[in-house]
Amino acid sequence: MKSSRKKPPAHKAEDKAHGMPLGKTNYLIIGTGALVIAGSFWGMSIERQVDGFFALNVAPFLIIGAFVAIGFGILLRPISRF
Repeated sequence: MKSSRKKPPAHKAEDKAHGMPLGKTNYLIIGTGALVIAGSFWGMSIERQVDGFFALNVAPFLIIGAFVAIGFGILLRPISRF
């Protein structure tokens, strides 16, 4: 005996449109974070003092903040326009 229930149509991979996983805003946040990290390390290198003000007080907070921003940029979902 056949069942009178109809199966839902199988979804093919082609049916779903897959766009970029990250949006423009995500890439801007990630890029800004990378630039802040590079700038902080560059600032520490031009200071030429291990115990300088920038190396001890400013750069660590900038670097940690930049890593947090990069993580936020990766996890942020793009806004859908639908």
